[in-house]
Amino acid sequence: MADTMKTDKLPFPILIGDIGGTNARFSILLDAYAEPKPFPNVRTADYPTIDDAIQKIVLDSSSVQPRSAILAIAGPIDGDEIDLTNCDWVVRPKGMITQLGFEDVLVVNDFEAQALAVAAMPDEYRETLGPNNQPHMASRVVLGPGTGLGVAGLVYARHMWFPVPGEGGHVDVGPRSERDFEIFPHLKRIEGRVSAEEILSGRGVVNIYQAVCAADGLQPAFSDPADITAHGLGGSNSQAVETLSLFATYLGRVAGDMALIFMARGGVYLAGGISQKIIPALKGPEFRAAFEDKAPHTELMGTIPTFVVTHPQAALAGLASFARTPSAYGLSMDGRRWQR
Repeated sequence: MADTMKTDKLPFPILIGDIGGTNARFSILLDAYAEPKPFPNVRTADYPTIDDAIQKIVLDSSSVQPRSAILAIAGPIDGDEIDLTNCDWVVRPKGMITQLGFEDVLVVNDFEAQALAVAAMPDEYRETLGPNNQPHMASRVVLGPGTGLGVAGLVYARHMWFPVPGEGGHVDVGPRSERDFEIFPHLKRIEGRVSAEEILSGRGVVNIYQAVCAADGLQPAFSDPADITAHGLGGSNSQAVETLSLFATYLGRVAGDMALIFMARGGVYLAGGISQKIIPALKGPEFRAAFEDKAPHTELMGTIPTFVVTHPQAALAGLASFARTPSAYGLSMDGRRWQR
């Protein structure tokens, strides 16, 4: 394994991949100026290994054979065998070099890739929530409610962007309003505590909805997050409507906390599938009101812009941006890059 921290370029063509628990997405970047060439989305359950998927979907169907790979994975990167959090695939970079013919493999965290994406996110791929302040070239935060709650920081220093991965989705969240105190006793907990991920994720939508129903003395009518959000957006079920209102409020609170931690004058970016699906709810007053309600820093919070990332392949875009100009990013390669 190379123990390098240098930002020397990986050799083109480069395979870039975003490997989630359910889906994997791949593209090939021919050179620093080309647009990525995408391949069909892969369901991880359809292939026994990631090597199998890369061989069949990419290598067998392309005349271009990539010399290197940059993979973003949902899981901690530790050692030569890297387990994914929510699927059975194991990433073995040494095996990819010997079996698939790569010269160079770099593995990063999936939310580092999301952070790389927001360093240079064009206006057309973001939806503004609240005041339309232009983001400064300053620290940023990415939050992604989806299967879980991903959080990453992006620090700007020395004319470079430094992604900061972490586990911010597991911070504690507590009740604040009178309604919160009615609902929180009914929320499902992990070992006695309500973490942000337990209410700001797909299962979190269900958790809030069931707690609202319990507080109102009703039997839940829905058990699927998609049904709850659909009825909430459509206004056809009052508990589902309140669930989305509370989800926006709680997301605003946590996003505001992260903005304070990072002093994110460059903005807070909401990634992940849920954010895109509930933009109308996030554009209501609750999200920004909760985001800004941080006395004694309410005035400061009002100046920090918030966005929903609408790019369909944001993580791949972030990886491609890094592959083109690695010197613009302070991305640690130590322990995460393997070379032939």
